[in-house]
Amino acid sequence: MVNGLEDVIAAETVLSDVDGANGRLVVRGVSLDDLGGSRYEDVLALLFGGFFPGYGNLAASLGAARVEVFEYLTRDPALFRLPPIDAMRALVARLPDGDDLGTALRLLAAPAVFTPALLRFSSGKDPILPEASSDHASDILRMCSGKAPRSEQSAALDRYLVTVADHGLNASTFAARVVASTGAGLTSSALAALSALKGPLHGGAPGPVLDMLDAIGQPENALGWLTSALERGERLMGFGHRIYRVRDPRADALKTAVRMLAQSGAIDPARLALAEAVEAAALDLLKHKKPDRPLETNVEFYTALLLEALGFPRAAFTCVFAMGRMGGWMAHAREQALTGRLIRPKSVYVGPVPREAA
Repeated sequence: MVNGLEDVIAAETVLSDVDGANGRLVVRGVSLDDLGGSRYEDVLALLFGGFFPGYGNLAASLGAARVEVFEYLTRDPALFRLPPIDAMRALVARLPDGDDLGTALRLLAAPAVFTPALLRFSSGKDPILPEASSDHASDILRMCSGKAPRSEQSAALDRYLVTVADHGLNASTFAARVVASTGAGLTSSALAALSALKGPLHGGAPGPVLDMLDAIGQPENALGWLTSALERGERLMGFGHRIYRVRDPRADALKTAVRMLAQSGAIDPARLALAEAVEAAALDLLKHKKPDRPLETNVEFYTALLLEALGFPRAAFTCVFAMGRMGGWMAHAREQALTGRLIRPKSVYVGPVPREAA
């Protein structure tokens, strides 16, 4: 028995390879480094090849799906009292289930449309109708703010969506594949994945990175604050990963996007300077305090800065993660349904033994 299924191989996949020893991520034969300038729609086409045949112009189809799912919005006041991820999941549950491309496109569109609408509802504003002709990242930002985003903002969100689109058999993707193996359909798989993503050990950590930066305040405070946190036994948010034994390659991809935003004036230079000072201090401190554990910068650290700069509130960060990861979930669910079996592992009983069997 392997607790946490560490190093247990549960599936064969053509979708992504996470090389933790060398810090490399490959999506359908293409390294993350080579995907850096791609649009999210291009990566979807890469992921969907062979699983959703006949999708044609995927960007146009996804634009039409955003307009379609807008009709599933509801002004139920009870939704606004929920955390954004729970409200968004409730709206996704209203979508019809199925295994076809139309279902997949609606699910891809759902977090992109529902999240901006929920954020606007919560501030007393009306939601904004999607533009089918717009690219996915630009339309998300426009539906949030009500105005056309600058090109560098759209490029930054695209970089984020591409970077998190797929990442091996993580908790939410495995949940999606388990449900897909039962024949339940893509919507059911997506709901299982969203529930797994909500957990703070999976998709809920970028917000606390900003809480840490706020608490530190100034670059000169970094070393003292981080040292005290480690002495209290606290985890430094944005550092360390279950798989990567070296630096998370996604951290570098997002750091590049953050620096591009800073050059355009979209990020306060002092905020970036603080983050870079905290990163440097944390890496040095972890190297000396925990020399037996490889704790490098992970994807969450620069995710937090990027999403903050794009205007997303911390409570919605997990929803934005879902916007990107939904592509991977859909591809994995279809791969499992088409090529896999019902996932049914065994357990080892360690409870009391009935007296008659003793």
